[in-house]
Amino acid sequence: MPYRLIKQEGAARRGEFTTVHGTVQTPAFQNVATAAAIKGGLSALDLKDIRAQVMLCNTYHLHLRPGDKLVAEMGGLHKFTKWDGPILTDSGGFQVFSLAKLRHITEEGVTFNSHLDGHRIFMGPEQSMQIQANLGSTIAMAFDECVENPATYEYAKNSCARTARWLLRCKDEMNRLKHEEKAVNPDQLLFGINQGCTFEDLRVEHMKQIAEYDLDGYAIGGLAVGEPAEVMYDVISAVEPFAPKNKIRYLMGVGTPGNIIEGVYRGVDLFDCVMPSRNARHGHLFTWDGIINIKNL
Repeated sequence: MPYRLIKQEGAARRGEFTTVHGTVQTPAFQNVATAAAIKGGLSALDLKDIRAQVMLCNTYHLHLRPGDKLVAEMGGLHKFTKWDGPILTDSGGFQVFSLAKLRHITEEGVTFNSHLDGHRIFMGPEQSMQIQANLGSTIAMAFDECVENPATYEYAKNSCARTARWLLRCKDEMNRLKHEEKAVNPDQLLFGINQGCTFEDLRVEHMKQIAEYDLDGYAIGGLAVGEPAEVMYDVISAVEPFAPKNKIRYLMGVGTPGNIIEGVYRGVDLFDCVMPSRNARHGHLFTWDGIINIKNL
């Protein structure tokens, strides 16, 4: 098992997550390197200096440029970036649903327009796994549907079912790529994503279902997208008892210091957000005494 629980108080957990690219001490925050670099001038070596543990890169953006096949030719993201620690790649699903103005969802996947030049792209579970296999990340995220919030109960329910079916296809495709030796990293791990909007019963049923798939880790997606923070906390608390105890838990896209503390309190091990580096580029600094702008006189 990659995850080892060391200590637990209430729902809060202290653990270790062991990967082929190093061991992560959890709880942990992942620095977001969208296109394989932290915007604002931080290099992979700088990340080591600040004792970052995991770098997160974006499947959708890297697929568009410089192209995942080029990254594979260069030896995968670790050689491409000179970062030798764990790398997590998201599935591209969030960008497909947030950046594409026109998209068409079917059981096979999603057809949408590139936000760069408008050309048509198709991405489904198999395509997402193939791109992430080329990138050679330590952890690959399953392709899921990111539902707009708010959504109707009926749509959210159908979307959960589709995301579960897509998850099984992701698992099968990853196994095929490894078996045929087409993956840059043959030890790549797969995380599934819990969905269900803010409907707690859908969230619980979906987590119960995907927990049976015996994945390497489990994420909670589709939160921090405009709902009140207390609603997000209630969803995490509802889902946590049904997430496998012996697997790492990851809350996607969450990142303010307060959100992280509240997430850890509710049993989350792993976080990510562009907000810290994005805000830092504009002089926004978090302190124990509140937020200050270091560009002010």
